[in-house]
Amino acid sequence: MSTLNRAELDRLEKRELQLTILAAVFVLVLAGGLTAFMYPLVFLHPVGNKWTLRVAFFGFCGLTLLFVGYLLERQRTVRQLKQQLLAELERNVTLQHQASVDLLHSMPDQNYFWDRLTMEFRRAMTMQKTLSLLLLKGKAAAGSGKLNEDADAAWSDAAKAMSRKLRPTDSIYRLGPDIFALVLPETDALNAKRVAVRLQEELQDVRTKYGKAFDITTHNYPQDAQSAHELEDIVKSLLPQQEEWEAPVPAEAK
Repeated sequence: MSTLNRAELDRLEKRELQLTILAAVFVLVLAGGLTAFMYPLVFLHPVGNKWTLRVAFFGFCGLTLLFVGYLLERQRTVRQLKQQLLAELERNVTLQHQASVDLLHSMPDQNYFWDRLTMEFRRAMTMQKTLSLLLLKGKAAAGSGKLNEDADAAWSDAAKAMSRKLRPTDSIYRLGPDIFALVLPETDALNAKRVAVRLQEELQDVRTKYGKAFDITTHNYPQDAQSAHELEDIVKSLLPQQEEWEAPVPAEAK
């Protein structure tokens, strides 16, 4: 059971309370009827040893009360277990949320991205290798009823899902609240598209769980861009206009 429905737990607790009350009333009615028939034989017209009959009579009444007390104690225990379960669930949700926030905050940001992009571009141009850049932008899926899901958890799960499909030489960066960039050295355009397809498959669970959609675009050097400036312009065009860029402009290799 991956998730717990509070309304469902409340409904189960209410049903358990109703069954407990019904069982207690049923026992009390039967016990009351039986004691009513036993009373004349025990107190008014005793047959045999009257003290033995009275001990049995009061013992039966005591056992009845103990059984009713057991039913009520069982109901109280069920309620306590429910409260403990909900408290543990809230604690786990809080820890998961904090872990998601910590993961996102620990991811390399734009500053690291620009340095890595510049370094990998110079290496690719010097060694005459290919370089691919994947840009992923998340958004709420059309018609999704989960628009209010926790965003940090969604982007954290997305980052972890993408990281599982990367090579040791690849790197992933968080450029904005819902924008990620993946730098893939020595990857041509065809293989970059294959990686994008695998990432979409890996993100299927995140898409279903949080109601998010992910757009992945691939950009390759030298097929789509001939310089580092062109790659930078592609990235900047995807980011919000109000963001200020302080990334140093890499010098063109001669």
